[in-house]
Amino acid sequence: MTHLDIIKSIKKKEFKPVYFLHGVESYFIDEVTKVFEQNILSESEKSFNFTVLYGKENDFRAVRDAAYRFPMMAPYQVIIVKEAQEMKTLNELKTYIEKPTQTTILLFCHKHKKYDMRSAFGKALKKNAVVLEAKKLYDNEIPKWIQKYISNMGYSIEDNALDLLNDHLGTDLSKIANELEKLSINVAKGTLIDAKIIQDNIGISKDYNVFELQEALGQKNNLKTHRIINHFATNSKKYPLMMTLASLYGYFSKLYIAAAYARSSDLEMATAMGIKFRDPNKAQYAARFRVAKFRTGIKNYPKAKIERIFSIIKEYDLKYKGVNNSNTNEGELLKELIIKILSN
Repeated sequence: MTHLDIIKSIKKKEFKPVYFLHGVESYFIDEVTKVFEQNILSESEKSFNFTVLYGKENDFRAVRDAAYRFPMMAPYQVIIVKEAQEMKTLNELKTYIEKPTQTTILLFCHKHKKYDMRSAFGKALKKNAVVLEAKKLYDNEIPKWIQKYISNMGYSIEDNALDLLNDHLGTDLSKIANELEKLSINVAKGTLIDAKIIQDNIGISKDYNVFELQEALGQKNNLKTHRIINHFATNSKKYPLMMTLASLYGYFSKLYIAAAYARSSDLEMATAMGIKFRDPNKAQYAARFRVAKFRTGIKNYPKAKIERIFSIIKEYDLKYKGVNNSNTNEGELLKELIIKILSN
């Protein structure tokens, strides 16, 4: 069962006594929690029948005792246990899970890590509760997720705008969703979103963004590359090094695949790189534009150079995390990284 399945069932008023959400992707847990907060009880019913408990501040007795209460002037009461991963006595609720109160809807939010479902408590959950493991999406799944999210909002998006959005916002689903919601305030439904709309509404500079950095590096345009990284270095909060490292790794990973398909057709190269096309009838035409920058890039970076660049990116990822780096700041690390890539 996905988070969307749970949301759909809640909105249809199909309730179960216990829900257990666990895993590393907080976005999915947060989305389900919002629906529990907004769609089960009316505002008047919430006064006596809506309770939020925090795992760090409460033990299993507090949750159990609250769950055994009867609702007042409502068919159900809702209890949300946030930060359930902090509750040391969570497994002591096994007996309640095995025989829950039917008039209580109990939601556990166990964030940032997967719960061991092989334990006795885990087995009780699998048998008696609705369980969702909120898994982190792989990097190559993010563009499809963004495209679907935008479609559900009533928009469509050009491929280059999707690339720009993906490169700029990274893999934080909550951040992506928040930026897209802000965009929807200013853009009419049904609009085809292009790169200009992204730049105008999501604070991505036309000249200074990771998309432009990739293109400048691929062309080995030293002047443009250094102009971009100097801007990044002086605005490290807006352009964190970790985001830039992830973007560069993604770009050179695609470039490495492109190098292996250098003698193939544009469509074959694009397919190998995982590029998708909305209209299969126009895929051959669209592929030419999608791989153009990669064909330029592989002229400047043969496979052996790209392999060395992977090592350089790894080196600076470790330096960013403090390995062999005592006090060099993000901006200086970025400048060093780019110089090494260009001189490779």
